[in-house]
Amino acid sequence: MSIIQKESPAPARAGNRPHLQMLLSASLVTAVFALSNSPTPLYVRWQAQLGFSDGILTLIFAAYIAGLLLTLLVAGQLADRFGRKPVIIPGLALAIVASVLFAVADSVTILVIARFLTGISVGVIVSAGIAAVVDVGGSTRRRQASLAASVAMVLGAGLGPLLGGLFAQVLAAPIVPLFLTELVILAAALGVAIVLPLKQHHVRASEAAPGRRTWRLPGVPREYRMHVALGIAVFAPGITATSFVLSLGPSLLSTLLHLTSPLIAGGMACAMFLAATGVQFAVGRLQVRTIFILGSVATIASMFSLAVAVNASLSGFLIAAALLAGAGQGLGQLGGLTLIGAHVPGHLRAEANSVLNIGGYIPAGVIPVATGFLVDAIGLARGASVFAIVLVAAGATALVFVHRRLERD
Repeated sequence: MSIIQKESPAPARAGNRPHLQMLLSASLVTAVFALSNSPTPLYVRWQAQLGFSDGILTLIFAAYIAGLLLTLLVAGQLADRFGRKPVIIPGLALAIVASVLFAVADSVTILVIARFLTGISVGVIVSAGIAAVVDVGGSTRRRQASLAASVAMVLGAGLGPLLGGLFAQVLAAPIVPLFLTELVILAAALGVAIVLPLKQHHVRASEAAPGRRTWRLPGVPREYRMHVALGIAVFAPGITATSFVLSLGPSLLSTLLHLTSPLIAGGMACAMFLAATGVQFAVGRLQVRTIFILGSVATIASMFSLAVAVNASLSGFLIAAALLAGAGQGLGQLGGLTLIGAHVPGHLRAEANSVLNIGGYIPAGVIPVATGFLVDAIGLARGASVFAIVLVAAGATALVFVHRRLERD
């Protein structure tokens, strides 16, 4: 039977150093996610300089979601068909361009373009980049590799705002130095991607038949759909909660709690994703069903804390809401990636990752944007309370779905 070549790991041998390759692949994920959230502490500064509303602020954030979602429509399929590296390298190059645009941004338009390009690079990484981490881990390390990929995402997402907050706290003009630093990090990641050895494996000719359409909406075969759906059910409310904190968290701190320090804003976002990192290590040996249930409960608890924080102006509850939101995202993400890594074949894995993230990022873009304009209309406390109610309903639905479905299985 004829075959075609595609990228995948070679069988594990002593000389392959799969652990090192897995960590190097994960570092690409961390570098891009650091860029994705490093502007968070600076939004209030840009908002004051350029004079835009909370609604426009959430639209700037949504440009990132738009770029990411458009990329996810094609990146997974391209990575599964042509290999990981030909997709990852252009994605890293666009992240470098985005860093330059952030450094020189003097209008909302440039900020939107920079965020859009950042979304494209993240879309590449969450499909092809995460698949590469699992690939190089090999068939015997799929759960370990899924953990490494998931931790790399949230670790980068947390380090980005911490770095942004530190620069904003100690420098009078932090924007250019911050994004030059990001540029150096991304250039190093690009070098790693170029030299990283991604081996080959064989795919049956029927999987790439000449009559197959060159593009279609991302999807997975029927036998793997429930694995992806379970991940989306828990991941989507969690990442929607963290997206709200990233986009409107600084405004909540300054408007309701009168805390204007960029280091506090960046530190809160960093703590949110460090919670997501730590909780994944803590539950790494638990059953996926338990991980999903804990993720749904964390998201629900986060929204109760958010409602208390915005209505009683209590900073401690806002911090608790951020930490619990991070835990909810991290657990949903880990459970989803674990199911994909364990059950979905390598030649479909990047596309399955795309589907998981499309399912998560659509509500993460739409709901916070709608909340931003609702805040403009009815006020920050009321708008945030409505958001919390919606997310509690979504988290409770996910909890029931996961409990019933995995109990049945």
